[in-house]
Amino acid sequence: MSPLAGTPLAFLDLEMTGLDPKIDRVVEICVERVTDGVLQGRLESLVCPGEHLVGGGSFVHGLGALTLSTAPSFAELTPRAMALLDGAIVVAHAVAWDLTFLEKELGLAGVAFTRPRAIDTLQLSRRCFSLASHSLDSLGVHLGLGPRRAHRAGDDVRALRALFDRCVEILRPASVEDLLEVRVAERHARPQVMAACEEAVRTGEPVLVTFRRSGKPLETMRMVLSAMDVGREPPHVVGYELPGRGRRELRCDRILRCEPFILDPPRRLG
Repeated sequence: MSPLAGTPLAFLDLEMTGLDPKIDRVVEICVERVTDGVLQGRLESLVCPGEHLVGGGSFVHGLGALTLSTAPSFAELTPRAMALLDGAIVVAHAVAWDLTFLEKELGLAGVAFTRPRAIDTLQLSRRCFSLASHSLDSLGVHLGLGPRRAHRAGDDVRALRALFDRCVEILRPASVEDLLEVRVAERHARPQVMAACEEAVRTGEPVLVTFRRSGKPLETMRMVLSAMDVGREPPHVVGYELPGRGRRELRCDRILRCEPFILDPPRRLG
């Protein structure tokens, strides 16, 4: 298991001429390499896509032929980008898109590329927040980031970092691998959560369970967990809520945290 502390993260955003990796090209890149919240290196640049100077994406990000014609090619930026990505976990929003285009551009530049481990902030957002939209624009408003340029790589990376930090605060992952296990559409229960619930059933001690129903905000309950039903898909946990002892049955894939409940220490008098 890899602790999140000390692990380099490469926050990545690419803007493209369109959404078809077979024909479209990257027109802007931003990569920020961060360890323990400290920025270690940064690349932000427009990218000249060669003969693909105009595409449907220009109506989204506003980057046209005149602006891009004098920008460096992706091949020119490759050494700096690869240095920032080296040994890092990539963090991006809908990360598969960015990695697909990154792989294409590096291939065109003649650089062999092995896909790194990657964390998808879209998955983290869908697990943590009940919002009508999980676009970076909407999340920027939700997180109170203030004015930003929509669909521009630098501002999107700024939003990425704020979103990632907030999701880590909510999920409290024990490791990098725990974040990689957040897969909302698969109804997948994170092993870290499963292990914590199983331990709570074994000990019978009260725990704090943070849970989010579909379309509902987070709720945190003080519970005693009595049984696990791992034969269901997804697994469920059964227990009762304190102090009223109301019975609860929760889907484990919707549990964000299961933590020991610690009473405040008694205050000394006098």
